[in-house]
Amino acid sequence: MTRINISPVTRIEGHAEVRIDLDETGGVESAHFNVVELRGFEKFLIGAAVEEAPRITPRICGICPTSHHVASALACDQIFGADIPDTAKYLRELLMHGQYVHSHSLHFFMLAAPDFLIGHEVPADERNILGLVKKEPEIAKKAIIVRKFGQRLTEAIGGKPIHPSSAIPGGMSHAITETQRTELLEMATEARTIAEECWSLARDILDKTDLSFGAVDTAFMGGTENGRYSVCGGTTNVIDTDGTPLSSFSGAAYLDHIEEYSEDWSYLKFSRLNDGRYYRVGPLARLNIVDTMGTPAADAALDEYRDKFGRCVQTTLAYNPARYIEFLASCERAVELLSDTSIISDEVRTPVDEVVNTRGVGIIEAPRGTLIHDYTVNEDGFMEKCNLIVATCQNNRAMDQGVFDVARKVVSNGTISESGKNQIEMVIRAYDPCISCATHAIGRMPFKCTIVPKRKGLMKKR
Repeated sequence: MTRINISPVTRIEGHAEVRIDLDETGGVESAHFNVVELRGFEKFLIGAAVEEAPRITPRICGICPTSHHVASALACDQIFGADIPDTAKYLRELLMHGQYVHSHSLHFFMLAAPDFLIGHEVPADERNILGLVKKEPEIAKKAIIVRKFGQRLTEAIGGKPIHPSSAIPGGMSHAITETQRTELLEMATEARTIAEECWSLARDILDKTDLSFGAVDTAFMGGTENGRYSVCGGTTNVIDTDGTPLSSFSGAAYLDHIEEYSEDWSYLKFSRLNDGRYYRVGPLARLNIVDTMGTPAADAALDEYRDKFGRCVQTTLAYNPARYIEFLASCERAVELLSDTSIISDEVRTPVDEVVNTRGVGIIEAPRGTLIHDYTVNEDGFMEKCNLIVATCQNNRAMDQGVFDVARKVVSNGTISESGKNQIEMVIRAYDPCISCATHAIGRMPFKCTIVPKRKGLMKKR
């Protein structure tokens, strides 16, 4: 059997490859998105004091640490029976919007945009952020400004620009000052202006989107707050392929709806609904589920998006403009939250001192999709069981099917062009996978050990 390898897959977080196996005629027999990294956070958290989890789990990833931080804190709130103050809720939401601004702008401007603004057929050494800087320097400058705001927001509220530590059981460890609020509001206003101005770029991508590219039909899962777009809290909803509501849940009830499984070609877990149906999460799913973004510019962009694609969208590359609409909404919502002076209240924590529930489940909407932290502790608060379900695992099956779909279109007579390889990568990039977050093994992991005998004369004595 002949195999084509695309290794590594570029412009994603982490390390992965695509393996395409050909039949005897040179056609595509199978194609898989393959990941061989492994990170063991679910195991080495066992035995730790649960209040340490919000400080440990952000180390899973340097791109989306805030998501793990807040989901972990939510799980801890339940374990300690804490009802956190309103200001703490708003600060956590702001922290999440900082994550969205940083992560979504990074992906849109620096990872996805080169394929559309420069062209997927352009050589790889030009089809990157440096090529974008050369071709569209003003866009690159604006991208840096909004990412700086996302990082500064995380630093001010989370204590550090990467791996924040301020979300604790019962709320937040510190408030923000009026000086910080004023500074952040000015930056947020500038970021909102840039996001509104650059929507035209995302609209162009929307207009150029191939509806059949990486085709896959799935159900969708995402959280809302009474139909409104929400990054923190709310109810998790599941809809069918045509948008028909299937179910909704919160907390530990996720086990009645989701099951995890593994395949022998990847260390990256898979998820599906308990009835066997596959689903997707993330920007595409959330925009299919919500009724409104809740902010004016994002709602106007959502209307344009739906005029193009319809109410329930299956198109894989629509993830890119959907992600931009979320980025726009986060910039707008940050301005709203920072414009309210009550955000500087020092009532940011409900004291906790003992375990009330031996299980806590934190579910939030991370930039890449639904994120679940499930902790079980003993009566002294030490972790006995930990399960993490991240967005990339839930999108894994769809990425795999999308890779297969495009591979069949771009492989001819056993060969593939550089442009064809990049088109396969574009399907994967549309999901913005986070490999570090997603590589948690279940069951028996495939392991191969090769022993190579020492070769005589390989080393000389001195």
